[in-house]
Amino acid sequence: MPTHVIRAALLQARWTGDKQSMLDKHVEYVEQAAKQGAQVMCFQELFYGPYFCQVQDPQFYGLTEKIPDGPTTKLFQEVASRHQIVLIVPMYEEDQTGVYYNTAAVIDADGKYLGKYRKTHLPHVSGFWEKFYFRPGNLGYPVFDTAVGRLGVYICYDRHFPEGARVLGLHGAELVFIPSATSRGLSMHLWKIEQTSHAIANGYFVGTINRVGQERDLGPNDYYGSSYFCDPRGQFVGEVASEKDEELLVRDLNMDLVREVRNTWQFYRDRRPELYGDIVAL
Repeated sequence: MPTHVIRAALLQARWTGDKQSMLDKHVEYVEQAAKQGAQVMCFQELFYGPYFCQVQDPQFYGLTEKIPDGPTTKLFQEVASRHQIVLIVPMYEEDQTGVYYNTAAVIDADGKYLGKYRKTHLPHVSGFWEKFYFRPGNLGYPVFDTAVGRLGVYICYDRHFPEGARVLGLHGAELVFIPSATSRGLSMHLWKIEQTSHAIANGYFVGTINRVGQERDLGPNDYYGSSYFCDPRGQFVGEVASEKDEELLVRDLNMDLVREVRNTWQFYRDRRPELYGDIVAL
């Protein structure tokens, strides 16, 4: 019988048309998740706004907030404390005027702000003009000690790069959340391959989220949901979420599998980092 099971939640949501209603929606969904026994929950990338990177428009700089001193972090610190739930809250961060990041705040179950991860890898192609809005992250790959265990965060386009996923494992992550805004096209083939591969290669759970629907005022991107949890063997935990509908996923994760899988597949023991210098030299 498993001795260490946590109940975890993901929310794939539709854009409502304004920030306040998105905030209200997420507060309500945290309450729903908590009523189902969830102990940790992650929101989607840039959760309180549209995915504005389909266009290049300075008006969206107005969606930035300070982290942790801005109102959204403060709000969800109170929500986390009220429901005794760990929250991963991806936002548009203002470091200083003109210096902005695609960031996720991590809040413990007692409402304490633990830190943040800034998206490292930024796409800059049609429909994903992220370098117009963000600087590349500069905080490395932190792992956060929370009430449910050691958590890491990787954001959307990051998932195409195995290096950061490996570093999160080396830093001790047992569960990695990957919030995203990913549209139909080439990435659909990769969606269920790359992130399950990170779980397998590093012996941790992955919870990954994609938004749903179209945000027609901004462009043709059609976000296909399909959020899921997978275990350290790369197997889905329960069903994968809908491609079209807003959905709250709540799943039980047997964290004993992290040790079991790592003791079976000795990928960390058998690494040869002294031979990998070309990865960073080239």
